[in-house]
Amino acid sequence: MPWVILLVSAVFEAVWATALGASHGFTEPVPTVVFAVALTASMLGLGRAAEHLPIGTAYSVWVGVGAALTVGYAMAAGTESVSPAKLVFITGVIAAVVGLKLVPGRSVESKD
Repeated sequence: MPWVILLVSAVFEAVWATALGASHGFTEPVPTVVFAVALTASMLGLGRAAEHLPIGTAYSVWVGVGAALTVGYAMAAGTESVSPAKLVFITGVIAAVVGLKLVPGRSVESKD
């Protein structure tokens, strides 16, 4: 379950990053509210996942998935150019995230 929470929080990271750009320096109310809500959800999810996963792994996955989704959305929306090189490197980021999931490691003991 921590991995699911982590991936959902990474989606929220992509949402807040996209909303941040659309807020134009927090002058647009709707993107600003979306930013604040998504940022809160993203951080809460990362914190929850980090109770059960090593923080280095959790943070790396959170950033990697969030960044890949953010740039992927921007390319799909036409606000960022698409190139074969970008696609290769985004694929590399996702491959690294999958690798972190596949590498065996100990779970962090919960403080519950």
